[in-house]
Amino acid sequence: MVTPESDLCQIDRLSPRERRQSAILDAAESLFLEQGYERTSLAEIVKRSGGSLATLYELFGNKQGLLRAIATRWCDEAMLRSLDDDAVQGLSGVEILRRYAHRQSELMESPHAVGLMRMLISESLRDHEFAMQIYLDLHVPALEELIELFAEWAATGRAEIDRPDAAARLFFDIVVGDSMLNTLMGIETEWLDSEQIDWRLQPFLSHFKIR
Repeated sequence: MVTPESDLCQIDRLSPRERRQSAILDAAESLFLEQGYERTSLAEIVKRSGGSLATLYELFGNKQGLLRAIATRWCDEAMLRSLDDDAVQGLSGVEILRRYAHRQSELMESPHAVGLMRMLISESLRDHEFAMQIYLDLHVPALEELIELFAEWAATGRAEIDRPDAAARLFFDIVVGDSMLNTLMGIETEWLDSEQIDWRLQPFLSHFKIR
């Protein structure tokens, strides 16, 4: 696979330490998805990425730290770009939320995301402290981003949202709630299609008078 030119430019700007960190994360993520989190050893990760165990421990602490860093990186790169000013400039509130909902659904239904989420849930059930870290690293930033948007819309008359925090949680439940649970449990493999997402969103858009 050919690396996009923009990604190559980004790699060139990284420091040696950042390149080593990225290489370790890439190797760990690949191995975790290929053979499972529990069955992957740190020695295998070092062998694939190069470097040493000492460097891995210095950067990530342990295997659990690696999993947390992988999840945070994925969230930063994939999920939190949907509401960037450049991406939504000139769009109505309705268009912004529909676009956001479709993007979240597409991201979360990918085999990569499902595999990563299953690992995170499994480790979270084993370690409550890790579960809280993942909640703070992944869910809270995405939720706060949406709460901030809804609060701004309410203040500027673009929507009638009396409780931005509750509206943000309701929005996530509408878009990914049951589909994510069913997929993670292996009950079904198909997520909501575009028409179903728009149908689910309509009462939300109407109730809060999104403009």
